[in-house]
Amino acid sequence: MFFVGAVMLIFGMGMFQLGAETAMSPLGESIGASLTKSKKIVIAAVISFVMGVLITIAEPDLQILSQQVPSIPNFTIIITVAIGVGLFLALAVLRIIHRIDLSRLLIILYGVLLLFSFFVPKEFLAVAFDSGGVTTGPITVPFIMAMGLGLSSMRGDKSASSDSFGLVALSSIGPILAVMILGFFYKPDGASISETVIPEVITMQDVAKAFALELPRYAKEVLISMLPIVAVYAVFQLIGKRAHKRQQLRVIVGFIYTYIGLVLFLCGVNVGFAPVGSLLGEQLAAGNIKWFLVPIGMLIGYFIVKAEPAIQILNRQVQTVTNGAISARSMNRALSIGVAVSIGLAVLRILTGIPIQYIVIPGYIIALIMSLFVPKIFVGIAFDSGGVASGPMTSTFLLPLCIGCCQALGGNVMTDAFGVVALVALTPLIAIQIMGIAYRIKLNKQHKADAQEYVIPDDSDMIIEIEEEF
Repeated sequence: MFFVGAVMLIFGMGMFQLGAETAMSPLGESIGASLTKSKKIVIAAVISFVMGVLITIAEPDLQILSQQVPSIPNFTIIITVAIGVGLFLALAVLRIIHRIDLSRLLIILYGVLLLFSFFVPKEFLAVAFDSGGVTTGPITVPFIMAMGLGLSSMRGDKSASSDSFGLVALSSIGPILAVMILGFFYKPDGASISETVIPEVITMQDVAKAFALELPRYAKEVLISMLPIVAVYAVFQLIGKRAHKRQQLRVIVGFIYTYIGLVLFLCGVNVGFAPVGSLLGEQLAAGNIKWFLVPIGMLIGYFIVKAEPAIQILNRQVQTVTNGAISARSMNRALSIGVAVSIGLAVLRILTGIPIQYIVIPGYIIALIMSLFVPKIFVGIAFDSGGVASGPMTSTFLLPLCIGCCQALGGNVMTDAFGVVALVALTPLIAIQIMGIAYRIKLNKQHKADAQEYVIPDDSDMIIEIEEEF
């Protein structure tokens, strides 16, 4: 089951990335550029809000989250979270248009979230922070990131490249605040967790049947998810300038690639990986090596983030925008280290019962303080990477792993197991900004070294030494 799922994941991720590059990203950039050209700010905000709502409702990971939030109807949580994303996406667009400093805005908004966290029932708190990472999944991230790139490309000022990041970061705050507000109106009584069903398979025929039964369901879910985006493309072509037939054909083929890739990816991960994650967590926690769960979890976290489909899109965009100054390889390394630390902390919470506030609140305070001292472009990249890293691999493998561990140890799933997505979304904020500080130190040393290359002994004799590498 696991290896068949892995094969589907590999082919699915490849087709998804190809489709996102040929269809989703150009569409997002075009809409972002059109919003910048619009002189009516209200229209830009309304379009951004509608796009945020439609894309969030289409997000497959949100369907999973809605089934796990206790005492709140699925439709209520989906609509509320979608409105939260829409409002904050509109705020993110207005920030780029009006050139508002991202660090200050993040400090204010996260300050509000941390203040709310003291009044939200603990059963809702971990799920609320999880919702911020889950809703920025494989459907929303490519579109929103491309939209930010399109918005900034029309400005042409010095801070345009740094302002192209930050849309995912701000869009992730809306769902957290939305679920927190719902927590004030709903009681956590009767909370129940749907356990992961591990199918009994003996032969490869049983494995094929298991995947064949689930494949149509994911095909339907992804089709419903992508229809709003296809509709937006059709409306955009009717209202705006029509693209050439070859360009339209390229986009249509890109949508087909994206659809097939997402179906294969989600089916492979949910059917092949989720049961293995739950079983692995139960078996590891049931033995005599409970504390070895922490390094084992960190090892899994280090490698699993590379399988997130939207991570590669983020890394390539960062490398393109920075002209190679921030390579995709260094981004991968920083994100892997950050996610490894987050999974270690998540497993430690299960073993010790540490409340999530004790980790999340100091973590966000550190990240927000760091944002005042690192280059602006690293702030947007860091806070975007938090939402991108917590994608379908986290919700379908790492979350079942933590739930399996928690159930085997007899802990409270709602307070101890949930929160792993929130921690995965937190640690990259610090890891990427540490990389930004190191980048600034390296750049300052380079500037000093370059300045020493120019020596002027007197007015008549000038000696300038230029190294070949420089």
